[in-house]
Amino acid sequence: MENMPEGYYYVPQPIRSDGAGGVDKGPRDIMRDLENPDMLIPPITDAGLIPNLRFSFSDTHMTLNKGGWSREITVRELPIATTLAGVNMSLTPGGVRELHWHQQAEWSYMLLGQARITAVDQNGHNFIADIGPGDLWYFPPGIPHSIQGLEGGCEFLLVFDDGNFSDLNTLSISDWFAHTPKDVLSSNFGVPINAFNHIPTEQVYIYQDKVPGPIEMQTVQSPYGKVPQSFKYRLLAQPPIKTPGGSVRIVDSTNFPISKNIAAALVEVEPGAMREMHWHPNNDEWQYYLKGKGRMTVFAANGNARTFDYRAGDVGYVPFANGHYIENTGTETLWFLEMFKSDRFQDVSLNQWMALTPSELVQSNLCVGAELLNVLRKEKWPVVKYPGFSYYPR
Repeated sequence: MENMPEGYYYVPQPIRSDGAGGVDKGPRDIMRDLENPDMLIPPITDAGLIPNLRFSFSDTHMTLNKGGWSREITVRELPIATTLAGVNMSLTPGGVRELHWHQQAEWSYMLLGQARITAVDQNGHNFIADIGPGDLWYFPPGIPHSIQGLEGGCEFLLVFDDGNFSDLNTLSISDWFAHTPKDVLSSNFGVPINAFNHIPTEQVYIYQDKVPGPIEMQTVQSPYGKVPQSFKYRLLAQPPIKTPGGSVRIVDSTNFPISKNIAAALVEVEPGAMREMHWHPNNDEWQYYLKGKGRMTVFAANGNARTFDYRAGDVGYVPFANGHYIENTGTETLWFLEMFKSDRFQDVSLNQWMALTPSELVQSNLCVGAELLNVLRKEKWPVVKYPGFSYYPR
């Protein structure tokens, strides 16, 4: 618990303030219970059956290579997450995610460090760029590309527009070479068979190389020119939508034109603030928590609602059109990404909807008075904070 005296060991019990529950005397993981207080003691407003909407990258299997590591969350780990899958990857200085391509679109957010990405499109246009913290890249399905860690290495999040995706089942240049007869390779490239004596015998995936020099030294001029739409976007350089309690940066095909399959928002929620009650009318929401702690209640109609606790490194999920909010439950700022299998970011604000509906109708529907009706906002505030009504750690 927050602010406990040194040496104090708090053992939470599944007992709610209304008297429901009882002491758990059996085998248990107390650290897990401390991390998930709203699962151990659900709010009295939780009800019904809602599937699991949380999974941590810390509970996934690590794939370790010389040059880096990766881990993923797909429908295998989080069955409800059918629209998107995520991969957390790190590359050492000079480490390479080999030349490859996917049947799915790839959207990525650089968490820390720097990397160099390359790509070539179907018309022979090429692309090379260096990516830093807070930058994005996006590769449409079928576009071949590579990623290499620069000085200091890097770590990033990859998101793919298919929940069944696995990064270990991609189309890699080494794998194709290894499973092509060498006489066919010879005929294709017009070189002797012995030119392929040392090609890999299986997929390389990630390997160690030396740190590349300045980007100007690796520039390759294509006779067809550069890609017409950049695969890179500097999200942190985008001016945010600021409201009391935090900020939001939205990126989709309107400001990052190449990103046709995935839309996203980077959300900042200050201590004591919350991502307002809302829902998304176009698709499921896949979340990645970057920093801090929060809790989310998801409302799924017909009296069904469930609350989950999230920490940095967790993935959250909200089914299409389900109402939800996200509170900052820590003492530091909460940062997370919202992502959607869509070309546009869309959300509906509960507050704005009520404000733009005849007040007599809202009053009779909810049995509320002027105290609420007079403060409803016609303008959307994605993040809200009201002193005296905010959540703070106990």
